[in-house]
Amino acid sequence: QVQLVESGGGLVQAGGSLRLACAASGALFRINTMGWYHQPPGKERELVATVASGGNTAYADSVKGRFTISRDGAKNTVYLQMNSLKPEDTGIYYCTVTFLSRTYWGQGTQVTVSS
Repeated sequence: QVQLVESGGGLVQAGGSLRLACAASGALFRINTMGWYHQPPGKERELVATVASGGNTAYADSVKGRFTISRDGAKNTVYLQMNSLKPEDTGIYYCTVTFLSRTYWGQGTQVTVSS
C-alpha cells in the first residue's frame, strides 16, 4: 500500500507564489517517478511536471519558467514551487508516484489564484 499526502495549497493573488509538498509512504519502489497534475474547475486533469528518481525533470509548456519540481529522496517527498501564479493555475493539484507500471494518487490540494 502506498500513501501520498499533499500540503501547501491555498489562496494567493495573481503574481504570487506557493509551494506544494507531497510525502509518500508505504511500499515504495526505490526507482520511481513523482509528479504533479492539475485539474482546473470543470476540466480534465493535466500533467504539470515530473521528476524521476535519477533527477530528470519534465514540465508542461504552460508552467515552464514559472514552476519548479524537486524531490528529497531521503524523505520520499516531492515539491512544486509555483511562482508568477496566474488565475488559470486555479484548481486541484494532485501528487503522483509511478513505479512498476502503476500510478498512485494523493487526495489533492486546492490552489486558488485571484485576479
